[in-house]
Amino acid sequence: MDRKTFKEKAKKSIDDLFARIDDLDLKKEKFQGEAKFKYDEKITQLKTKRAELQQKFQNMKDASPEKWEEAKEAFNKSLDSFKAGLSKLGELFK
Repeated sequence: MDRKTFKEKAKKSIDDLFARIDDLDLKKEKFQGEAKFKYDEKITQLKTKRAELQQKFQNMKDASPEKWEEAKEAFNKSLDSFKAGLSKLGELFK
């Protein structure tokens, strides 16, 4: 996949994932006590990962051709970490 296509798909992926966080954040009102504490803890961690993911995306977008593969790999690792965190947060709703 060429660089332009990858960046477009990456942007769509993170936009979709960030929208899911916003949706989950709206549902937090159903939690109380220990469950609310766990939820707040996980959402805080996820928001930190979101900031890291945004930075990795920006680094990837701005990467020189020589650093492209390295920046792309760093972005993919950050994306995988973010997805794992989102999955754990989603488990609280089951």
